[in-house]
Amino acid sequence: MGTERAWAYRVEEPHGSAGWRPLGGHSPRWRGRITTDTPRQGPEYVAALVLTDLVTEWRVNGIGEQHVRVIVWADEEGTGPDDGVFTVEIQPRVD
Repeated sequence: MGTERAWAYRVEEPHGSAGWRPLGGHSPRWRGRITTDTPRQGPEYVAALVLTDLVTEWRVNGIGEQHVRVIVWADEEGTGPDDGVFTVEIQPRVD
């Protein structure tokens, strides 16, 4: 009891020389908040939940792998990975 923790996350995609932008424009689908119940469910857990949902959607819709990153912040969304507590980036295979 009393171990709940709020996390904010945002999925971004590369946007050429402009850097990164939120995936899907400003769609609320790939940014939000997750509340976890135990200390073991930290920022890595939150990023894994988001990526699992994203990759599942790609597979269901027949979309190939994409280059994205997930940024996780404690409590409130920040501006970028520098003020986040965890960032993970996935890239499609280039064969």
